[in-house]
Amino acid sequence: MLKKLNKSKSDGFTIIEVMIVLAIAGLILLIVFLAVPALQRNARNTQRKNDVGGLLSAVAEYSSNHQGSLPATAQFDAAFSESLPKLGYYTTPANINWDKVTAARTTNPAAPAGVDSVKIYNYAKCTDATTSTFGSGASVRSFVAMYNVESSSGVVPQCQES
Repeated sequence: MLKKLNKSKSDGFTIIEVMIVLAIAGLILLIVFLAVPALQRNARNTQRKNDVGGLLSAVAEYSSNHQGSLPATAQFDAAFSESLPKLGYYTTPANINWDKVTAARTTNPAAPAGVDSVKIYNYAKCTDATTSTFGSGASVRSFVAMYNVESSSGVVPQCQES
C-alpha cells in the first residue's frame, strides 16, 4: 500500500507570524515605557499636595491651640521638624518656608523656584489654583501654601488654602 505524503503540511511558525508577535510585543513595551514616567510624576504630585494639606492643617491647628496666634519662625521650624518624618516629599525644614506678617501684604506671594520646596504665607488667599494674592477676604489667619508640581511641559505653580 502506498502512503500519500502530504508535503503542504509543515511544523512550526512562519516568519510572518513571528514578526507579527514581535511587533505586538514591541508596541506593548513602548506603551509601558511612555506611561511609567507620567505615572511616577503624578504620584510625586499627589504626595506634594498631601504634604501641603498636612502642613496647612498643622498651621491652623497651632493657631487654634494658641488662641489664634501664629507660630514664630523658630516655633514653626521646631514644630514642623518633628512632623517631617510623616511627610513624604518635603523632608527637610529648609524645604518648608514660613512667611508670617501681621499687617496686610503689599505684594503678592510667589511660588518657590523648584519643585522641592513649599512656601506658606499668612494674610493671603488663593485667587485660582495657580496664583495667590493679598486680595479681598484675606486676614492674618488666612493661610496659603505656594508650591510647584511637575508637568510634561515643566513646572506649574500651585496655590492651596487652609
